[in-house]
Amino acid sequence: MDYEAIDALRARHPAWRLLRANNASLILSFLGDFFVQNNRGASSASVVAAALDDQLYALNREADGDEGETRFPKDPRAYLEDWSATEAGFLRRFYPAGDDEVHYEATPAFERAYAWVESLKARSFVGTESRLHTIVELLRQIVHGSESDPDLRLAELRRQRDEIDAQIAAVEAGQVPVLDETGVRDRYQQFSSTARDLLSDFREVEENFRGLDRAARERIAAWDGSKGELLADLMGSRSDIAGSDQGRTFQSFYDFLLSESRQDELSDLLSKVSNLAAVEHDDRVRSIHYDWAEAAERAQGTVRQISEQLRRFLDDQVWLENRRVLELVRAVEANALELRADPPAIGLEVDEPGIEISLPFERPLYSSPPASEVESLIPPAEDADLEADLLFNQTFIDSARLAGNIRALLPEHSSALLSDIIAMYPIEQGAAELVGYLALADDDIEVEMDHSDETLLEINDPEDPDHARRIRLAKVTVKRT
Repeated sequence: MDYEAIDALRARHPAWRLLRANNASLILSFLGDFFVQNNRGASSASVVAAALDDQLYALNREADGDEGETRFPKDPRAYLEDWSATEAGFLRRFYPAGDDEVHYEATPAFERAYAWVESLKARSFVGTESRLHTIVELLRQIVHGSESDPDLRLAELRRQRDEIDAQIAAVEAGQVPVLDETGVRDRYQQFSSTARDLLSDFREVEENFRGLDRAARERIAAWDGSKGELLADLMGSRSDIAGSDQGRTFQSFYDFLLSESRQDELSDLLSKVSNLAAVEHDDRVRSIHYDWAEAAERAQGTVRQISEQLRRFLDDQVWLENRRVLELVRAVEANALELRADPPAIGLEVDEPGIEISLPFERPLYSSPPASEVESLIPPAEDADLEADLLFNQTFIDSARLAGNIRALLPEHSSALLSDIIAMYPIEQGAAELVGYLALADDDIEVEMDHSDETLLEINDPEDPDHARRIRLAKVTVKRT
C-alpha cells in the first residue's frame, strides 16, 4: 500500500478512527465485552444502556479523587448515539421489523479494531505445529482437488488408504499414539482463534448483504423507468452476490450448519474437548456452533429483506398504475364535458357519445325490502246472480286415463305413433284430450315430436258428434321406458 492509500484509511476507516478516539478504551472494553466476548447480536437500546450505565458507574467510582471530577459525565444513551453516528461507525443503530425500540449491533469495523487490540496482548504459549499441519493439509486439498488425471487421483487415494491401514494395524497391535499436552494446547489455541475469527467474519458477510439491500432501496426510490428493467437490474445484482466466491462459500457453510448429523458431531466434539484437562478452556467457544448458526440466520434474514422489498415495490407499482388509470379516465371525462357544448368539427360520428363506467364503490349498498302487509280478512262478495251451469260445463282431461291407454297398448321398452293410439282409443273430448296426450310427463312415458314430418288426425267434435274435425300436427311418437 502506498502513502495515499494508508492516509485515506487513517482518515476514513471506522476501525482506525476508533483507535484514535479519546474514549477508545471505554469503547473497546465495553463493546468488546458486551458484543464480542458474550457472542451477542443485535440488542435493544434499553439493555445496552443498562449494561453501559453499570460500567460507567464502576469507572467513575474508581476515578473519583480529591478533585471530584467525573471521568465519563454523559448519559449512557448519549454515548451510544455518539458511537452509532455516521461519522463514527462503531455501532449499527436500527429498528427491527415489528419493534418500535432502537437496537444496536457491533459493526465489522469495530470487530477488526478489537481483534487487532487483542492481538497485542502477550501470549504465554504460541503454537506453530498445528498451523504447519493445517497449511500442509490445505496445500494437499488444493493440489489433489484440482487434479483431473484419474491415475494420479487414484494413486493419492491409495496412498491415503495405505496410511490408514498402517494406523489401523498399529492400533490393533496395541500401539495407540496420543497427543501430548503441548500438542493439545497448540491445536486448541488454533481452533479457538479460528472459531472466533469465523464468527467475526459473519458480521462482515451480513454487512455486505445489508449493503446490497440498501443499494436496492436506493435504486427503487430513484427509479423512473419500467418495472421489468428495475427487476432485471436488482435480480442481476442479487445473482452476482450469490454467484461470487463469498456467496458460494457462505451458502456451503450455511448448508453445513443445517445438517443435523454435522451439528450433532460438532456438539459431541466440543463436549469432549471441554472435558480435557490439558487445555485452558475458552468459554466463548463452548457453544460456538450455535452462534455460527445465529449469525448465518441473520445474514439470511437480510437476504429475505431484499425479497420483501421487491414484493412491496411491485405492490406499490400496481397501486400507482391503478391510480394513474383512474386519473386518465377522469381527464377524459373532463375533456368530454368541456367539448360537449361546442364539439370540434372533425367529421367523425360516434354511435355512443360516452362510455358508461360502473365502479365497485358506486354501487348502492344493500337495503332490506319493506315489509308487505297482508290483509287476511277478505270482505264478503256482493250477492250476484251466478250461472250454475258454467260449473258443470267445465272440461276435465284425465291424464291418468290417457296414460293407462298407452300402458295397455304398449309393452315396456316399445314405442308407437300417437295416431295409432288414437285409432285404438278414439278421442272423446276433442282437441283438449289431444293436448293432454302431448303434455303427458309420467316417469315411464316419453312423448317426442318430429317437426320434419306431419300427421293428419281426425277427431270427433264433442259438441257435434256427427261432425269430424281434422287436425294437422307434427309427427308424434310415444315411448315406454
